[in-house]
Amino acid sequence: MSEAVSNWAGNVEFRAERVHRPATLDELRRLVAEAEAVRVLGSGHSFNRIADTRGDLVLLDALPAEVEIDAEAGTATVAAGMRLAELAARLHAAGFALANLPSLPHISLAGACTTGTHGSGDSNQNLAGFVRAVRLVGADGDAVEIARGVDEDFPGVPVGLGALGVVTHLTVDVQPTFDVAQYVYQDVALDQVIEHHQDVYASGYSVSTFTNWAADRAAVWLKLRAGEDGRFEQPKQDWLGGSLADQPSHPVPGMPTEHCTVQLGVPGPWHERLPHFRPEFTPSNGSEIQSEFFVPRAVAVEAFEAMRRLGSQIAPVLQVSEIRSIAADDLWLSPTYRRDSFALHFTWIADREAVTPALAAIEAELLPLGARPHWGKYFVSGPEAALATYEKADAFRELLERRDPGGKFRNEFIARLF
Repeated sequence: MSEAVSNWAGNVEFRAERVHRPATLDELRRLVAEAEAVRVLGSGHSFNRIADTRGDLVLLDALPAEVEIDAEAGTATVAAGMRLAELAARLHAAGFALANLPSLPHISLAGACTTGTHGSGDSNQNLAGFVRAVRLVGADGDAVEIARGVDEDFPGVPVGLGALGVVTHLTVDVQPTFDVAQYVYQDVALDQVIEHHQDVYASGYSVSTFTNWAADRAAVWLKLRAGEDGRFEQPKQDWLGGSLADQPSHPVPGMPTEHCTVQLGVPGPWHERLPHFRPEFTPSNGSEIQSEFFVPRAVAVEAFEAMRRLGSQIAPVLQVSEIRSIAADDLWLSPTYRRDSFALHFTWIADREAVTPALAAIEAELLPLGARPHWGKYFVSGPEAALATYEKADAFRELLERRDPGGKFRNEFIARLF
C-alpha cells in the first residue's frame, strides 16, 4: 500500500510505496541496496514533486546528528539531515559560523544544498557553495566520499537534486562566529531600489527587498556584519525615500512580528539575525505556494521592470515578493552557476489554480532573460525550459549514467530533465 508525506505547507504530497526513517548508516545502506527505487525527503520545504518515488522514500532526521569541527582546516563535517537551526546553534556554541543562511532555519542542510537554496549578499554564494566534500550511499549500498580538488565529478554533486545517491554527511567551510545587526527600511521608493540596485545590495552583508510589484513602495531589510573591532556602521535614518522602522516588521504584511528574528539594530549572533524567521515558529505565512527565479545581475533592471509591468496581475494572488542577491559558483546545476544573480521570490496565496496564470506570465517574461527556476519551487514551464542555460547539463547527465546506471535514484521529475 502506497504512502504519502506532505510538504511543510500541506499542499503537496510526495508519493511513495514506503516511507523509512533509518536510525543508523548500516540500516540506510541495507535499505538502499535492497530497494528498487529511492528518493530522499529533507524538511519537505518544497512546492513540486521533486521527492516523489515509485519505491522507497527516505527521511534522514533519525540518523545521528553529528557535527565534527576541524578548526585547523576551517571545516565542519555535518550530518546531512540536520536542520539549519540546530546546526547553526552547535557551530556557534563552538565558536564557528557558516558564511550565510537562508531566510528559513527550519530546513535541512542536505535539502538546501541539493536544490541550490540560498541567502542574500553580493559576496555570498548559495549554501552548496560552502561544501567541500559529500558522503553518500550509492545504488549498491556503498558509502563513498566525493571531495573538491580530489574528484573531477565534484562540481556536479553538491547540487545533485537527490539523483546521485543518499547524502549522509557534508563537509562545509566554517569561519569564526560573528555578530549581525538587522534593520528594516519602510516605505522605500521601488523606483529608487531599481535605479540604484547595485548600491542597495552592496550596502549590507545581506540585503532583501520586499514588494508586491503593483505599488510604488517597498521594504528593504538590511543586515550588517560587525567589523573586526566588533562595531557596526550606523545606517542612515532616511534612505531611498523611506525611513528606518521603529517597530518590528514581518515580510508578509499583517503577520505576527514575533515570528521574525530580532530587528531594530540590536546586535546578535549570525544565526539569530541572518534568517528572517525564528526556528520555533511557523516560517513565512505557512498557508502559501512559493516560486523563485534566478536572473543574471546583468539583466536585473529588465527583470525588475518586467515584474512591474505585471504588477496588477501578480498582486491579487501574491502575499509578498522578495529580491535577493547571490554570488556565482562553479557547481554544475546551481542556479547561480558562473553568474552573479538576483533571485526573484514569490510567496503566493495557497490557491494553485488562481496563481498559475500569474506565474505563467512571469515565466514568459523571465525565461527569455535566462532565468533559472528554483529546483524546489512551483513553476509552470518546468526546469527543462531553462535547462539550456546550464552549460554542464550534459556533463551531469553523463555523471548520472556512471553513478546510477540503473536509475534507482531517478523519478519522473529527474527523468524529464535527464
